[in-house]
Amino acid sequence: MNNVRKRFAFFGSGLTSRYKKILIRAFTIVSEELDVDLVVFNAYGKLRNINTVEEDNESGFLDYVDLEQFDGIVFDGEGYNVNGMSDKVERKLRSAKCPVVSINSRIEGFYNIEFDDVGGLRRMVEHFIDHHHFTKIGFMSGYPAHPDAQVRLAEFRSVMRERGLPEDGVGMFEGDFWYDKGNEAARFFLSLPERPEAIVCANDYMAISLIDAFRKIDIKVPEDIAVSGYDGSPEGREFLPHLTSVTREYEDIARKSLNLLITLYENGDVEGLNLKVHPKMIASQSCGCEPLEYLHVLETVDRAHDEMRMLTTAIYESESAMVKLNKIDSVRKMEAVFAEDSVNFGDYSSFFLMVHVDRAGKPAYDSEFTAPSGKFVPMMWIDKNKEYSASPHSMSTSSLIPQSSSDRSHVYYVMVVHYADRIFGYSIVEMTGKDIFNEFYNVWLHTLGLSIDGLKKSDHINKLIRKLEGLSITDGLTGMLNRRGFDDKTRSVISAFSGRKTVCTMVIDMDGLKKINDVFGHYEGDRAIKALGDSITRSCDLGEVAGRAGGDEFYVFAPDYSQTCLDRFIRHMKAYVAEYNESNKRDYQLDFSIGAYITETDSFGKIEDFLKVSDSRMYEQKMSKPGRRK
Repeated sequence: MNNVRKRFAFFGSGLTSRYKKILIRAFTIVSEELDVDLVVFNAYGKLRNINTVEEDNESGFLDYVDLEQFDGIVFDGEGYNVNGMSDKVERKLRSAKCPVVSINSRIEGFYNIEFDDVGGLRRMVEHFIDHHHFTKIGFMSGYPAHPDAQVRLAEFRSVMRERGLPEDGVGMFEGDFWYDKGNEAARFFLSLPERPEAIVCANDYMAISLIDAFRKIDIKVPEDIAVSGYDGSPEGREFLPHLTSVTREYEDIARKSLNLLITLYENGDVEGLNLKVHPKMIASQSCGCEPLEYLHVLETVDRAHDEMRMLTTAIYESESAMVKLNKIDSVRKMEAVFAEDSVNFGDYSSFFLMVHVDRAGKPAYDSEFTAPSGKFVPMMWIDKNKEYSASPHSMSTSSLIPQSSSDRSHVYYVMVVHYADRIFGYSIVEMTGKDIFNEFYNVWLHTLGLSIDGLKKSDHINKLIRKLEGLSITDGLTGMLNRRGFDDKTRSVISAFSGRKTVCTMVIDMDGLKKINDVFGHYEGDRAIKALGDSITRSCDLGEVAGRAGGDEFYVFAPDYSQTCLDRFIRHMKAYVAEYNESNKRDYQLDFSIGAYITETDSFGKIEDFLKVSDSRMYEQKMSKPGRRK
């Protein structure tokens, strides 16, 4: 790469969850310490069990990401819960020329940060057996296909066998790594022949849901049944009772990942580098190791109330912004609404919305946009600290991020902007602190996608209206104004006069059209009419307004005119007609009669009165011609 500071990418999904926020904060802290830039690609994933996007929208954006701009890549495959998405990202990353580090699952061909899941689970089970002297222990697993669920269940069984206990304890229940199966799990464990003294859950979310279910039926934790979680989530630390769990040691993961990439970039050798992350045991309230303190309860309740008030305010702000965005009719207004109202997802220093352009340079919000060319243009450009001097006209995938003039490390968050089955482009946001944005940023992006789609539809409708309006005032044969268009235009010009002006009207009529039609056919007659119309149009170079009145008759109106201007117009007309006759292969000569009237008028003048005089003079000229062709 050309820039001195190393730039690494992070690919993950659902990074606004409280669990993932801690991980991203750790990477932000470490990237600043190591003075490297970090570009975080965050996918939406799911909202509970409902896909928020078609997977092609998320994975389709990968096609436009040039991995050669990065010196190394971190891959967090755990969060991609849209079917097939993780595999598509993995295939994309295998094409990278720089090293790729996987932090949550072992992937052949990548460097891997090893998390001691086995050791963490072992310490948890041994804590219940050795410290609490429990022998009746149950296990709540994750869904069977998940690698973490398989590792943790296998280690639970291993420890139980080593201690001479049944490998599934008093019973094993298959959970979902989420909150949905707590009630079902509670019924299962309470229906067992032997009630468990303790239940080890494969993550904190399932432990919380199980304790909630027990609470509803007056089973006390830990007095009646002790419960533990896994992963050390913030939800588990705030939940009452606080969960006994195993931490992930996020800063250790981040530091080992980025140091590995730096070492590979500088030395190409990682021999002797410790790539294993060891978890820490948290013996807390849900197993009985710590008492439930009244002060902690009050602090937790107060914090929950504060978060609820903030959430309510953020919802109101989102509703207001959505109403405003639904009313916008231009890109500039969209940017203004975002700049003014984007206050509910966290403090940010810059925001850029880049949209596809096609080969003709039309942006994705243009109704005539065809297909992505691989280049993007700024649609919204908010730079609060003036670190980005000017927006480029276009950006290729090799320059995904705008060039900053500041000499500090940056953490950028990149997300696709889409609506339905259309990808419009991507957003870039840089937060002022070390935390990622909250979920309201996702709401903003969804709303912006909807607004861009609205702009595109509005643009299509407006262009259609203009086309229809053009058809209603345009002559189909010559492309000139028709009678209605001519009348509207000239009346508009005259009504705008602020005083008296000298104007000229002309009526021009083709000579000999009937003979052309009779001898050569109406197609040739139309060709001759168009040729005369073209000659008139080419002669209108001093602000004249021209139109086809019908048949072979044409009108011209000229404000601020003189006899000299009129003579010039007629001279040009004759030259253009002679040019046509010279090149015409048919045995006829194009000719015309013209009547002109120069007069003074003000804004109350009537074009119809002027045309009557011009028409009379045109007829006189036509009748005076030898042979008098009609």
